[in-house]
Amino acid sequence: MLPWFNMQENNMDELIRGIPEMLPILPLRNTVAFPYIVMPLAVGIPRSIRLIESVERGNRLVGLLSMKDPTVEVPSSNEVNVIGTVAIVHRVMRGNDDTLTVFIQGLERFRVVEWLGEEPYLMARIEILPDEVENSVIEEALRRTLLDVAVELANLIPQFPDEAIHFIEQLEDSRLLVYLLSSNLRVGMEDAQQILEMDRLVDKMQHLVKVLNHELEVRQIGQQIHEKTKEEIDKTQREYYLRQQLDTIRKELGEGEESRREVEEYHTKIDECGMSDEAKEEALRELQRLEKMPPQAAEYWVIKTYLDWLISLPWQELTDDQLDIGDAREVLDEDHYDLEDVKERILEFLAVRKLREERGMTAVEESDLQGRKQEGLGAILALVGPPGVGKTSLGQSVARALGRKFTRMSLGGMRDEAEIRGHRRTYIGAMPGRIMQAMKRVEVKNPVFMLDEVDKIGADWRGDPSSALLEVLDPQQNHAFRDHYLDVDFDLSQVLFICTANTKTTIPAPLLDRMEIINIDGYTEYDKVQIAEEYLAPRQLQINGLRPEELRFSEAALRTIIRDYTREAGVRQLEREIGKVCRKIAVRIAESGSGSAETIETEEVTPEKVREFLGKPRYRFEAALRTERPGVATGVAWTPTGGEVLFVEAAIMPGTDGTLILTGHLGDVMRESARIALSYVESHLEELKLREDSCKGKIHLHVPAGAVPKDGPSAGITMVTALVSLLLGRSVHPDVAMTGEVTLQGQVLPIGGLKLKVLAAHRAGIKTIIIPQLNEVDLDDLPSEIREDLEFVLVEDVTQVLEHALEPSPEPTPETETETAEEAGTEPATA
Repeated sequence: MLPWFNMQENNMDELIRGIPEMLPILPLRNTVAFPYIVMPLAVGIPRSIRLIESVERGNRLVGLLSMKDPTVEVPSSNEVNVIGTVAIVHRVMRGNDDTLTVFIQGLERFRVVEWLGEEPYLMARIEILPDEVENSVIEEALRRTLLDVAVELANLIPQFPDEAIHFIEQLEDSRLLVYLLSSNLRVGMEDAQQILEMDRLVDKMQHLVKVLNHELEVRQIGQQIHEKTKEEIDKTQREYYLRQQLDTIRKELGEGEESRREVEEYHTKIDECGMSDEAKEEALRELQRLEKMPPQAAEYWVIKTYLDWLISLPWQELTDDQLDIGDAREVLDEDHYDLEDVKERILEFLAVRKLREERGMTAVEESDLQGRKQEGLGAILALVGPPGVGKTSLGQSVARALGRKFTRMSLGGMRDEAEIRGHRRTYIGAMPGRIMQAMKRVEVKNPVFMLDEVDKIGADWRGDPSSALLEVLDPQQNHAFRDHYLDVDFDLSQVLFICTANTKTTIPAPLLDRMEIINIDGYTEYDKVQIAEEYLAPRQLQINGLRPEELRFSEAALRTIIRDYTREAGVRQLEREIGKVCRKIAVRIAESGSGSAETIETEEVTPEKVREFLGKPRYRFEAALRTERPGVATGVAWTPTGGEVLFVEAAIMPGTDGTLILTGHLGDVMRESARIALSYVESHLEELKLREDSCKGKIHLHVPAGAVPKDGPSAGITMVTALVSLLLGRSVHPDVAMTGEVTLQGQVLPIGGLKLKVLAAHRAGIKTIIIPQLNEVDLDDLPSEIREDLEFVLVEDVTQVLEHALEPSPEPTPETETETAEEAGTEPATA
C-alpha cells in the first residue's frame, strides 16, 4: 500500500510553522525523503541511534539529507547533500539486535544554512524552502500528463495494487502527486534528489514526466519481448504437434519411401567417398538428424547442403605426378624463357619424389616425416617480382610439367577472414571458404594451387585473411586444415602452393617465414628480344588472325619497340605494342583482300615501320638532357614494379639563413638523407674547394615526379653530387647513374635491390653506374650481358663519387675570371 500523509492539513501547517531554526540531521543511505510521504527507516549506526533517541524525547522533528556516497559508514557534513526534508518521527520500534525501525513523515523542504557541529550527531541551522506553486494552466496540463503516464506505468507493474492506482487517479494536489510518484515509481537516486532540489513545481513535474516516460518505454519493450517469446514457444509446440500428426498420416499413406531412399543414397556415398574417420562420424551424425526431420523443416536443407559438401570433396582422389625430369624441363622451357631459379626448384621437387618412389620408402620412414617440413614435399613457393615477368602464368606451366591439375585464387583486396576459413553453419547462407571451394572444383587433393597477389591482402573489422593463411601455408599444420563451415580436418599437405607478390615488404613476417622466396627480377633487353621472338610475337599473330608467313619482326624492330616505346621490368607492355603492330598489318591485309594462301607476301617489320605504326617514340635518353646543366644528378631507385631512374635537382637562391627546401613527395628517411647531404657539404667546404659562404643561401632540392611518393636512404650520394655540381658549376656526366647511402663523414654504405636498379639504368641508356664497394658481391646476380655492357665503379667515400661523376672543370680564361669576380664582389675562387 502506498505511504501517504495521514494528518489533517491544519496539523501539517502548524508543524511546519513550528519547525525550529536548528535541527539535528539524519543522513540517509540510498534514500531520498519527500514532504508528505510516510516511510520506515532502519537505523543501526550508534550516532544515528543517539539522534533518534534524543528527538523522541524532544519535539520529534529531524532533518533528513541523502548521502552523496552511500559507501561511507559515518558521513561528515561534507558528505551529505544540503537540501533535504524536515520530517516528524511518528513511531520508534526497537529490535533484538539494538537497531531501530523508525516511521517518519516528511513535512517540508529545507536547506542547510550553516553546520553547527558533528558530535554527538550532525546539527545544522536551516531555512524552509516551500515549493513555488503557480496554479497555472501549464501546471494543470502537466498534472494531467503526469497522471496518464503514472497510471499507464502502474498498470504494467504487477505488484502495484489496483486501490493505489485508483487513489492516484483521484489526486488533485499536484505537489502531493509529484512526491507520491517520485517515492514509489522507480525513480533513481540522482533524479529523486534533483526533483527535491527544484524550487518550481512546474520544473519538478516536467522532469518527473521525462523520467516516468523512460521507465514506461522500458517496461513496454520488456512486455513485448515477453509476449513474443511466449508466442514463439506456443508456435513451436503447435508445430511439433502438427508434425507428429503429419508423420502419422504419411506412414498411413506410405509416402516415406522417397526420404528413406535418399538417406540410403547418402549412406552409400559416405562409405564410398573415402573421407576421414572424423568426417565420416560427423556425416553419419548429421544424416541421423536428417532422417528424423521432415523435408519442410528449414534445418533439413541446411543439413542436406552440408552433407553434399562433405561428399563432393576429394578426400582420396590424386593425380599421378609425371616424374620424367627431361620432359618436365622441356615443358618449362617451352612455356617460359629464363626463370632458371624457378625451373630448377620444380625439377628438384620432381627429383625428390622420383627417388622416394624408386627406392621405396618404408612405412616407418613415412611416419617419421608426418608433421615435419620436408624439402620437395611440403614446399610453399613464393614468386616475388615486378608485374609482367610471368609469375601467374608460371603456375600453369608448373602444373603441366608435373601432370597435375591447376587452380588459382586471387587474394588482392581480400579483407574478410571468412573468405579463407568459411562461415559457421549457424549463419544463414553459410558456405565453405574459397580454399575448400577450389578443392571441390579441382576434384583432386594434390593440385597446383596458385595464390595470386598475396602482398595485397587487407584487414578490417571482419578479420585478417593473412592470419588465416598461416595454417594453410604451414606444412606442419595444413595436413589438418579445418574450415569453419565443414568443421572437420582436411589434408592440404599434398597441395603444391605457389604464391605470387610484387614485393615482400607488405607480406606479414609470420606468413613470409612459411614461404620459400624465389625472386624474379626484370628482364634485360636481350631477354626481352628472345621472349618477343619465341613467345610474344607468335601469340599475337595467332590472336590477331595472322599466319606466321604473313608477318615477321626483325630483331632491330623489336629493339626499337623495347627502347623507344616501353620502359618496364616485364614484357606486358611490349606484348601490347607488338599486338598493335599486328592489328595495323591485319587492317592492310583485310582492305587489300590478299588473305588467300596464293597471294601471301611476308611483310617484315623494320624500325622505320615501327615508328610508322606506333607513332613518335614515347621514351628517350633523358639523362643527357637533364644533366647538361650543373645541379642535376642521376640516381636509381627500387619500386615494387621494378627499378626506376630518378633525377635529383638542386638550386640555390639569395639569402643568409641556409634554409633547406625539399620537394617531390619525399618520405622521412629520404628527407633525412637530404639533410645529411647538405651537412656533409657544409662541413667539407675547404676539401670540396668551395667558398665559405657557398651554402648561405636558400638551397632547394627537388626530385621530379612530385606526385609519386619516394623514400629510402639510397639517394644520399646522388643528393651530395647534385649539391656539389651546383656549387662548383660542373655538370654531371650524362651517362653516369649512382646509388648509395651517405654518412656525415662521407662514407658510402651498401643498399638493397641492386639488380633491379641496374636493370632500370640499363633500360634508360646509362653506361656507368657508381655503387657502394660493399655491394660488389651482388654483381654476381646480374646477367653476363649486363655486366659486359655497363661499367661499374665501386666507391667507399663521397670524394670517389664526385671524382667519377662530375665533368672536368673548364679552364677559366682571364676575362671569365674578371667577370666572375666583379659579379661576386670577391676574388676569383679556385675550383
